[in-house]
Amino acid sequence: MKRILIVDDSFYMRTMLKNMLSDAGYEVVGEAPNGQTALELAKETKPDLITLDVILPDNTGLDVLKGIKAEQPDMKVIIVSAVGQEVIVNEAMEYGALSYIVKPFSEEKVLEVVSKALSEEPKQ
Repeated sequence: MKRILIVDDSFYMRTMLKNMLSDAGYEVVGEAPNGQTALELAKETKPDLITLDVILPDNTGLDVLKGIKAEQPDMKVIIVSAVGQEVIVNEAMEYGALSYIVKPFSEEKVLEVVSKALSEEPKQ
């Protein structure tokens, strides 16, 4: 079973993602409301994939992405962003994110992106 860490400052978004992913047979190994917790949980839980919100209260998703990639270069990360954050998404892809999901999103889109990311070889 693939293990996923969800990072989003919105409890509602974390719950929604957790329900979608759990229902699809993934194990959600943790939820982080901010960048600091995300980095700690990424180290502790060693998930197969992280969904990472771009806007966090203590950090930008890009800083968290860089931190994760510095410690675990093979970690698979999907960026979650609101509409209109294309510049940040493009930057995230340069830093090693595999893909992105735009809010508001459909369950089909989330599961499609997650499934594709988990089947890809990690970028070096």
